[in-house]
Amino acid sequence: MSKILIIGAGGVGSVTTHKCAQLPETFSQIVLASRTKSKCDAIAQSVRDRTGRTIETAALDADNVEMTTAFLEKIKPDIVVNLALPYQDLPIMDACLDAGIDYLDTANYEPPDQAKFEYKWQWAYRESFKDKGIMALLGSGFDPGVTNVFCAWAQKHHFDEIHELDIIDCNAGDHGQSFATNFNPEINIREITQPGRFWDHGEWVETDPLSWSMKYDFPEGIGPRQCYLMYHEELESLVLHLRGLKRARFWMTFSQQYLTHLRVLENVGMTRIDPVDYNGTPVVPLKFLKAVLPEPASLGPLTKGRTCIGCLLKGLKDGKPKTLYVYNICSHEEAYEEVGSQAISYTTGVPAMIGAMMMLEKRWHRPGVWNMEQFDPDPFMDALNRYGLPWKAVE
Repeated sequence: MSKILIIGAGGVGSVTTHKCAQLPETFSQIVLASRTKSKCDAIAQSVRDRTGRTIETAALDADNVEMTTAFLEKIKPDIVVNLALPYQDLPIMDACLDAGIDYLDTANYEPPDQAKFEYKWQWAYRESFKDKGIMALLGSGFDPGVTNVFCAWAQKHHFDEIHELDIIDCNAGDHGQSFATNFNPEINIREITQPGRFWDHGEWVETDPLSWSMKYDFPEGIGPRQCYLMYHEELESLVLHLRGLKRARFWMTFSQQYLTHLRVLENVGMTRIDPVDYNGTPVVPLKFLKAVLPEPASLGPLTKGRTCIGCLLKGLKDGKPKTLYVYNICSHEEAYEEVGSQAISYTTGVPAMIGAMMMLEKRWHRPGVWNMEQFDPDPFMDALNRYGLPWKAVE
């Protein structure tokens, strides 16, 4: 018997709530909170229609540490699953620390006034969480998250040393819109427009945004797609925990139509995150752009096709070279049929549920602040197969 508090009522929050509701033996009580309670109520209605379960909903300003702490002390959850914006990671961690409650998120902290994400802010909580006897699990989505677990599993079962890692994220789906993002537009565009960055022989190498590309032939009929080098947060922890790592990179696919729209928006200043004056009112262009773009949740019934996210690993086993590709393919249509969301939200929301399950069932539980690859990957890999994200490993 356990109570879970999920903060955030976007696409990922919806998926995680639905998946938790499917497992009453683990998640006996579910509370969903967001700044906008009506969004929580809509998800609760969908959960009731699909599973017959009733969940609690609440309005919560997660930026307000005092309010969040009081809410945690009132409802006494066993775990807080943070699916709000990355800006809110630290306030929610502060509230969990004050209330003595375990914490999980899917993306690392990003300061609102700077398009930069890294783990240093959250890693700084290690001793505080350890002293309090509570745990924080960082990045329990797909990338970061499942990709970290794929690497840990490969290291445990297939390699003595991993020398090269390429994480490759392909969305081969189509929603038919001229320009839209599959998750929060503000976070998505901030991430994509940052300089690229990869690990090479003991140091970080920076590239201009989306200036490096390669063509990769994806399996199971998806075929060749152009992939662009980006920086992604899981690289920061994986370079610390993979034995013998010499090079680590992250790639993501984008259509030319998407890149053309993005380039135009950048050129005219619409991706800026600093406020500009409009008739005496300060307006952040990217926040305004978010308001006029399609809501990611609205893309669910429109999106057709599949995602393919995986890790291409090269290294040594018993002194011999070895290459392994570990990946998942997820159908947008099947995800929508099951939980009412497209595959981008599904592939993040399911691992958030599994991570919470690992913690609640004490299969992954250790006071402090941890990344995904620091735990035994086997039970997580088994759960991926059981709960909607089956994987394959090909030599």
